[in-house]
Amino acid sequence: MKKIIVRGAAAVVALLLLFILWPAKIDPVAYTPPEGPGFTGVYATNEALLEAETIPLQFSQGPEDVAVDAGGRIYGGLHDGRIVRILKDGTQEVFATIEGGRPLGLHFDAAGNLIVADAWKGLLSFDTEGAMTVLSTEEGGVPFAFADDLDIASDGKIYFSDASFTYNQPDYRLDLLEARGNGRLLVFDPATGETTKLLGNLYFANGIALSQNEDFVLVNETGRYRVTRYWLKGEKAGTSDIFIDNLPGFPDGISANRKGTFWLAIPSPRNPKMDGLHPKPWAKALVSKLPTFLQPSAIHMGLVIALDEEGQVIRTLQDPRGDNVYMITSAEQVGDMLYLGSLEAPQVARVPIPADK
Repeated sequence: MKKIIVRGAAAVVALLLLFILWPAKIDPVAYTPPEGPGFTGVYATNEALLEAETIPLQFSQGPEDVAVDAGGRIYGGLHDGRIVRILKDGTQEVFATIEGGRPLGLHFDAAGNLIVADAWKGLLSFDTEGAMTVLSTEEGGVPFAFADDLDIASDGKIYFSDASFTYNQPDYRLDLLEARGNGRLLVFDPATGETTKLLGNLYFANGIALSQNEDFVLVNETGRYRVTRYWLKGEKAGTSDIFIDNLPGFPDGISANRKGTFWLAIPSPRNPKMDGLHPKPWAKALVSKLPTFLQPSAIHMGLVIALDEEGQVIRTLQDPRGDNVYMITSAEQVGDMLYLGSLEAPQVARVPIPADK
C-alpha cells in the first residue's frame, strides 16, 4: 500500500513539474490595474434592462454586433459564420454565410452594403443580395489576426480595429492576460483601396465610433478598462488621448447616435481574479496553460453606459445578475430603440430609450 501511495505522489509531483516547466502560451508583462470604481455614484446599480425585449435566435448564437437596415430588418453575425436577418414580422433567415469566418462588427454604408469586420477573414462587404467582397486583410504587411469592430464616416472611409495581430478570436483571454499592446486602430479608404494604421500598441483594440462632427474617432481598449480618442480634425489631428478611463468593466463595442451620445457595451464587470493576476507575470503564464474553463471568465451581468462627447457618463442601463440580458458586446441606437448584441447569448435584445435622454 505504501509503495502505491509513494508512486501516486511521485506521479503527481512529476505532472506538477511538467505543468510548471511546459512552455506558456503567452509572454506576459506586469500591469497594475487601478482600483475599480465599483457600482456606486454614476455607475449605481439599476434594473433598466430587466424589461428589455429578447428575440431568441433560430440559427446558432452569439450575435456579437447588431445592425438594422433602412427597412427595419435586424442583422447579427453568429459563431458559425452565418449572418442572420430578422424581418419585421419576426421571420428569421440566413442573409449570408462566411465559410470559416466569425463575423463581429457590422455597419451599413451609404449604398446599403453591409460592412463586416470578421475575426478570421478581415474587412468584408456584402451587397444587398449577400454577395461578399473582401476589402482588406492586412496593413503594412501585417495580416489582421482579429478584425473586430468598425464605423463608417460620411466620406466613405471605414475606421476599424484589429483587436490583436498576435492572437485570434478564440484566444482573446490570452491577449488580455498577456497585457501587451497587440491592437491597432486602422482606416480603409474605398477610393484608393488602401489601409492605414492610425494607432498601434493598443491593449485589445475593440469597439469603434465616430463623433457627431467626425472630428475624432473612439477605440475601446478592453485590456485597460478605457476608451481612447484619436483626433481626425483640428489642432489635435493625428494625436490621441484618453476619452474615459478606469471603467467598472471590460469595454467591448461602442456606437454613436451621431447626436452627441455614445453607447458603450460592457460584457462583464471587472474580474477581481484577473486584476489580482496582472501584477504577476509568472502567475499569468501558469494560468495560460490551464483549460479555458479554469481561467478567469466573464461575470454574468448586463451593462450599457451612455456617454456624452466629453466622455462624461450620462446614465447606465443594467441587468445586475444577467437574468434577462448578459454579456452585452454591442449597443446600437436606431430611432428611440437600443439594440443589444452579445458574444455568447442566443438572442438579440432591444429596449426603448427614455424620452428624456
